[in-house]
Amino acid sequence: MPKTIAEINERIKKGDAVVVTAEEIIDLVDKKGVAQVTRDVDVVTTATFGPMCSSGFYFNFGHSRPRIRAQKIWLNNIPAYGGLAAVDAYLGATELSEDDPTNTIYPGAFKYGGAHVIEDLVAGKDVRLKAISYGTDCYPKKEIETIINLNDMNEAVLFNPRNAYQNYNVGVNLSDKVIYTYMGVLQPRMGNANYSSAGQLSPLLNDPLYLTIGIGTRIFLGGGIGYVVWQGTQHNPCALRGENKVPKRGAGTLAVMGDLKQMSPNWLKGVSMTGYGVSMAVGIGIPIPILNEEICQFTAVRDEAIYAPVVDYSSTYPQREPDVLAEVNYSQLKKGSIVVNGKQIPTGGLSSYAKAREIAEILKEWIRKGDFLLTEKVASLPSVDSGISLKALKEKAL
Repeated sequence: MPKTIAEINERIKKGDAVVVTAEEIIDLVDKKGVAQVTRDVDVVTTATFGPMCSSGFYFNFGHSRPRIRAQKIWLNNIPAYGGLAAVDAYLGATELSEDDPTNTIYPGAFKYGGAHVIEDLVAGKDVRLKAISYGTDCYPKKEIETIINLNDMNEAVLFNPRNAYQNYNVGVNLSDKVIYTYMGVLQPRMGNANYSSAGQLSPLLNDPLYLTIGIGTRIFLGGGIGYVVWQGTQHNPCALRGENKVPKRGAGTLAVMGDLKQMSPNWLKGVSMTGYGVSMAVGIGIPIPILNEEICQFTAVRDEAIYAPVVDYSSTYPQREPDVLAEVNYSQLKKGSIVVNGKQIPTGGLSSYAKAREIAEILKEWIRKGDFLLTEKVASLPSVDSGISLKALKEKAL
């Protein structure tokens, strides 16, 4: 009989839940079959760790005396957005200091940005806060400069509008010069190929139709507990899929949030992308309850059954052309080389499979100890079966 999340939570509370990672369930299904594993296993843990640009945090730094209505705000000289309220602000992971030379000295180093500020804060470091204002009768102070840390903030909430991409491009460079992209440094004439996904461990590749992952799902986020709060920006469930329902292109995304004060610099890392900018490597782990055989079968997906498109980042991607050079699977990518147009190309992963594996194990242990219960999603993510027209979803993704 199908299980429920409530029943699984009761087993977790009693210490009886059977929890395995998305790696471990593959061999279990091979040995015992889907039906038996569905009966035996309660939860599968999935994970990913890699650059996720659409990230940041909002915070309240408290009132000074006299009060200030902060119009412009900086943390370690990185601008934060102050158009929220008196002492509320949002700092984006990709924001740069106003004196960063960017790509005027090409390729730019982008040594420090918003993501590095976030990493410093969760590491317990002090940062310099500066704010200025035009002054009002109720908020007369016009400038403040002080040292602040995470504990000093009234609230600090990681809020990432687009994380955990469901599959993604493999980047190559067909031009005759080196190019610098968010997919890393790409050598000329297809000298290398970079990818960014945990493949068979990645959350949305283990739940390709969003049967269990939805709004309200409790997750591992940055070393603490967070939640899926909406579909992410550029969420596109209408992407091309294989017979196993797994997307062959970038598809679903998640908007996630959680208490930054719970998080760790092990799982939130500032990343400097030469010639491109700053990003933040984010660690995300999502439990998938094994409610029925269909869900169990999805979680047993292997790298060799997950295909990604090879895309030229020298022309096709920047010019927004639809050409795909080839499709390759994650088994090939992780072995270190792929063949495109008859040429063998070395591959490199921007995401860390080792870190994803570690997150899946941590989340597994949290659940087994009873420290982490599952949540029922309160709403599903938009999908091809959600009643939203395919035309509307495709237009939204463009």
